[in-house]
Amino acid sequence: MNYKRVLSIAGSDPSGGAGIQADLKAISACGCFATTAITAIVDENTVGVYGVHPVPIDFVKGQIKSVLEDVGTDAIKIGMLHSSELIRAVKESILPHQVNNIVLDPVMVATSGDKLLQDEAIATLQQELIPMVRVITPNIPEAEILSGLKINQQADLKKVAKALSCQQTVSVLLKAGHLTDDELIDVFYNAETDEFLELSSKRINTRNTHGTGCTFSSALAAFLAKQESLNDAVRHAKQYINQAIEKGAAYQIGKGNGPVHHFHNFWS
Repeated sequence: MNYKRVLSIAGSDPSGGAGIQADLKAISACGCFATTAITAIVDENTVGVYGVHPVPIDFVKGQIKSVLEDVGTDAIKIGMLHSSELIRAVKESILPHQVNNIVLDPVMVATSGDKLLQDEAIATLQQELIPMVRVITPNIPEAEILSGLKINQQADLKKVAKALSCQQTVSVLLKAGHLTDDELIDVFYNAETDEFLELSSKRINTRNTHGTGCTFSSALAAFLAKQESLNDAVRHAKQYINQAIEKGAAYQIGKGNGPVHHFHNFWS
């Protein structure tokens, strides 16, 4: 028998709620075997980010090469890439392996509000990495930065999602969590079928939202690795993160934004 495999390329979170640690949990909870390439060691907790120690570029490339040449992968999730040099290195490392299922979470700002991406790296992300992936999963602040467009209301999401699709070649899941409505309607633009999918959920009253973006994108990569269609994978990832947020709301970990409950289907 063979596992369905997902490689996460991202930074670490010692508090366990976001980054590589969240990716490992989400990928495992969604039924896949998780491998990793760590791009940065981040000093953070539920309250804030206190420092970022970049892993040397050649060492990041070595991790990716070691995993892909031995274990291989059915999908890749890409998270925190803090510099232009790192973005280019990751692109060069994965291109020869022709992995179709690449999910990019364009991490720019932590839940705490701390900045995680250098300004000069934004253009590199837009021009060199986004066009080669299958799906991107920005939240509203990230989508505004990448598109140069303002999002003031629900009606703006479709226009911005399509604008981010690299001329309808990259699918875009635009998350609505930063709007103030009680009903959240994420918008998914499927570039492969040129259709929109609306994913509705009720806002959950909780401060435990640390790592939601990491968790959702990793779940999406896992369902794609299991050969689900784009629309089904998005629906299942949305269902997973909603339940993880809902079940995690009852817990308290740390003094700030706590994590979601990645293993809500297995223990409580």
